[in-house]
Amino acid sequence: MGSCNLGQSTRSIYLALACLSLALHLVLALFCLSVLQTSCVPPASSSSSSSVPRTDAEHHRSVSHSSSSSPAASSSNKPPARPRKEEQHGPPANTLHHRETGLFSEVTGKAKPPTEAGEETRRVKGHSKLEALFKHPLYNLPLPKLQEDDWLLRVKTGKEAEDEGSEEEEEEKEEDPDSIDIDWQSTSEEEGFDKVSWTSDVETHPPWLRFHLGISRWQLYDRRDPNLVQLTHYLATQHILSAVQKKGGTQLKLLMSFPNYGEALLKPMKQPRDAETDVNLFYFSDFERHNAEISAFHLDRLLGFNRIPPAVGRLINVTSEIREITTDSRLSGTFFTSPAGNVCFYGQCEYYCSTEHPVCGRPHVLEVSLATMLPDLTLAPRRSWRSPWRRSYSRTRRAQWEKNPDYCDTVKQTPPYSHGTRLVDLIDMAILDFLMSNMDRHHYETFEKFGNETFLLHLDNGRAFGRHSQDEPSILTPLTQCCRIRHSTLQRLHLLSLPDLRLSDVMRESLARDPLADVAPLLSEPHLSALDRRLNTVLKEVSTCQASHNDVIYDDMEGND
Repeated sequence: MGSCNLGQSTRSIYLALACLSLALHLVLALFCLSVLQTSCVPPASSSSSSSVPRTDAEHHRSVSHSSSSSPAASSSNKPPARPRKEEQHGPPANTLHHRETGLFSEVTGKAKPPTEAGEETRRVKGHSKLEALFKHPLYNLPLPKLQEDDWLLRVKTGKEAEDEGSEEEEEEKEEDPDSIDIDWQSTSEEEGFDKVSWTSDVETHPPWLRFHLGISRWQLYDRRDPNLVQLTHYLATQHILSAVQKKGGTQLKLLMSFPNYGEALLKPMKQPRDAETDVNLFYFSDFERHNAEISAFHLDRLLGFNRIPPAVGRLINVTSEIREITTDSRLSGTFFTSPAGNVCFYGQCEYYCSTEHPVCGRPHVLEVSLATMLPDLTLAPRRSWRSPWRRSYSRTRRAQWEKNPDYCDTVKQTPPYSHGTRLVDLIDMAILDFLMSNMDRHHYETFEKFGNETFLLHLDNGRAFGRHSQDEPSILTPLTQCCRIRHSTLQRLHLLSLPDLRLSDVMRESLARDPLADVAPLLSEPHLSALDRRLNTVLKEVSTCQASHNDVIYDDMEGND
């Protein structure tokens, strides 16, 4: 009886131990399962970034650590909360400003303040071809000594302002007239503009005003002026206060305003960088390209012309930096959301302003070019000149220069091409246009103040860099018909054809300074190779001219050989 009870107790104990072991295993399994599920949950940012194109996502990650100089971006260093699915419309405006500043800082180098506009570049294996180019004597030729009338604009001294003032003002200033410092204080009551006070001291002037005051009879800017770097940085990072559509022109462009009264001309990205213009498309129907405006500025500078206003790339938020701040009804009424969820607009213009040709963010972020605006026409009037080699802009009709091989003989006898530098200035422009394959040069402009003795403004280059696979020899017609070229231009072309200072290499290095270079190269490698090919074509045409003409070189380097 006792042994029977003992066996029953033993079985009970074994059963209890088995149940306990099973319970422990069950608890352990549940714990492990919860740990595994937690480790597999994706980060909060992954879902919001999945709709962003890869290049943009990579760019966002590469600059997420940098700091912003914009007050609006002061809080952007905090990780954003994960938005609801219906609110995932891309980064807000303050985050964009933060990223733009980081982009520019990475490219230009925030550790060392730039001492020269042309020397703040990326080094390639410790050697900068761009620095070597700009140190060459050909890029440091002395300009004619500037007289007072050789400056486009000037700040009046206190004495001059006093002489022009009223008698009442003169009585108030008669105690010490020579010590008076004329200043300009904003009276604008519009919300967002800075309350500024500018004096004759250059340190009080914003970068855009310094640029305007630096324009002279012979060049739009001095490449060695440190303000050039400050100006491009300002364009790439400044808070945008307003956006309106600019009147005139055939395609969409916007006028952007900044709090310190500066302005810039915006051209949006409308097609991928590597997209070539259709061979069946006429030049006057081609898209304008934002990267062409930026690249044209860099190429013009590399050729030593300094005749294109500084331009820079930037990422903007279509919603917060255009749609929500514009007061232009022509523009605001054209915004819509595409089937893909991208915010788009198209404005009103002669070409490509329709729902079939929209400008779209991804979903809000848009690449643009921003070009520095020239002084207002009321302060610095400009004259527009019809180019003698203007195309007919007809699908069937040919221009006179296309039918008459001796056309240049007539041009040489026509003012202002009959004397001075105007003809070689025009040929400089033709060489620039040929290198970047720009067929859309129907007019050019000069500042009225300087008369005929001044440089030509190389404006509106959006249709450049459309094709890299073929060249357009007709662009070089001014050179081939006139057989005339400036000595300094020819010498620089020879210099840029050397292996140690190859045009494509210095162009690549120069473009790497632009903020958009972190997203993708501004020019594809085929476009860069085309520059070298076309440069050799220009040099061959000059050699052909020299073989049959005596007076080919216009000597502008007397005493500087």
